[in-house]
Amino acid sequence: MSGRQTGRPTLEEVATRAGVGRGTVSRVINGSPRVSEQAKEAVERAVAELGYVPNRAARALAGNRTDAVALVVPETENRLFAEPYFLDIIRGVSAELADADMQLLLTLIRTDQERQRFEQYLAAQRVDGVLLVSVHRDDPLPDLVRALGLPAVLNGRRSENEPVAYVDSDNVGAGRSAVEHLAGRGRHRIATITGPLDMFAAQGRLDGYRQGLAAVGLPTDDRLVSTGDFTEEGGRRAMAELLEHCPDLDAVFAASDLMAVGARAVLRARGREVPGDVALVGVDDSPVARHSDPPLTSVRQPIEEMGRRMARALLRQIAANGAGGSDVEEDGGEERPRLVLPTELIVRASS
Repeated sequence: MSGRQTGRPTLEEVATRAGVGRGTVSRVINGSPRVSEQAKEAVERAVAELGYVPNRAARALAGNRTDAVALVVPETENRLFAEPYFLDIIRGVSAELADADMQLLLTLIRTDQERQRFEQYLAAQRVDGVLLVSVHRDDPLPDLVRALGLPAVLNGRRSENEPVAYVDSDNVGAGRSAVEHLAGRGRHRIATITGPLDMFAAQGRLDGYRQGLAAVGLPTDDRLVSTGDFTEEGGRRAMAELLEHCPDLDAVFAASDLMAVGARAVLRARGREVPGDVALVGVDDSPVARHSDPPLTSVRQPIEEMGRRMARALLRQIAANGAGGSDVEEDGGEERPRLVLPTELIVRASS
């Protein structure tokens, strides 16, 4: 037995037990990737044997860390809780951060005043990193976060050449697979309800729709395209517009499940049967799709997994910063992670 007084094991005792330096122990505890697998296993074994518990306050102070991450959603509370997409992202992010013992701060930005207040909050270095959801093309917040030197990861991207790390889904593939499926069911007048076209995801799904038409030999017709906003009410408005311009349409690809539900309500009110008169496909494969009448064919995005990957990428950036390094390489050697996850068509009764 050593002569140490009883009490909490120290970092130095963990280092001695593991046969490594104090700095190596610190890097393992803080999740840094800059540690060999052998050293990592030795430290983790020593931590378990000694029952070492990190002092969070001291760790944060020593490393200039807050152990907190902000998840920014530029939407209202009503939309946040009405759209399954946001809840699935939050679920994935929170699960990954909980595993890393990090605090999640959910931030809604609805006005310019709230944006300015949040910018001041970031400038005070009160979080270790930022996750941004539902970004639009001209949103300046991702660039501001970068300018402040804070790690950041986007859900989606603002353009093809997005400079900030992001995790996205294959939006072009989503649109293309939906149209090819509808054409394969014998539909020839296939319309689409887009999301807001200042969002890269919405533009990608529209591009995929057009690629799908070309792939099956169908002509494009601007009258078969109506712009929505990813909400149920936006789907209603767009569907009414499509029926006014093209009453003979026989299929609709809506760029979200909620818009598809809105479109379904209008079709029913106009006496159009789904799928008999008009086949319908959405995107997200949310609970809304599974419980609609009839059940909605939808392109599944791995939404919760996107949330996890976002949090994981951000934690790696934070750990690299804490270890004195730059952004870690990930997914094909990119300096900043640029990850696009595949989508999958889930066929149900609506098509």
